[in-house]
Amino acid sequence: MPENVIELENAYIYQKDQLILKDISFQMSKGEFVYLIGKTGSGKSSLLKALYAELWLEHGKGEVAGYKLQEIRKAEIPFLRRKIGIVFQDFQLLSDRNIGQNLRFFLKAMGWKNKDEIESRIEEVVNQVSLPDVLDKMPHQLSGGEQQRISIARALLNYPDVIMADEPTGNLDPEKSLDILRLFLKINEDSETAVIMATHDLELIERYPRRTLYCDNQIINDLSQNQ
Repeated sequence: MPENVIELENAYIYQKDQLILKDISFQMSKGEFVYLIGKTGSGKSSLLKALYAELWLEHGKGEVAGYKLQEIRKAEIPFLRRKIGIVFQDFQLLSDRNIGQNLRFFLKAMGWKNKDEIESRIEEVVNQVSLPDVLDKMPHQLSGGEQQRISIARALLNYPDVIMADEPTGNLDPEKSLDILRLFLKINEDSETAVIMATHDLELIERYPRRTLYCDNQIINDLSQNQ
């Protein structure tokens, strides 16, 4: 049996005092690819925030990459996040430094110290996202699709157990969105890195169907189990 990288059991997720999701239970295996769908405001982002410990798990149990969410201490959260790659809709690249400096900054924040290892890992990930020649460019010199590819490269740097992508194609046109999805699928297949991707783009899911979790009315249904 493949080991689970994410487990939630009867989990309740709040934003301040507002209940967002209730009684959530699901597991995600190492190397699995899962879509997370639902209307805007249905709780997709809140679920991901709970999984990377930005929102506290109020009730129930959860485990991500070996860390128990209901017990995690504040000092442990950075170590959990070293095992997770997070990709946002708005890229979140540092605008005052070039792409190479962005990636070096991230690796040093993850605890990497050896310069040769840092440069070697950066070369690997920019090749993985097919952008080997942009290290000297500033973020604003790249297209939206290229910036998102670099943010995916950044998410890969520390060999994550799972990538959590929150509407990663939300700011991109349909063609670029398809390119980004194909990149995630390739990463998932080649490196067996698990991927959970929140999206409202049902066309992508129709093109490349995978297991799908549906957020609605404060609960999550696994649509794959209902087929």
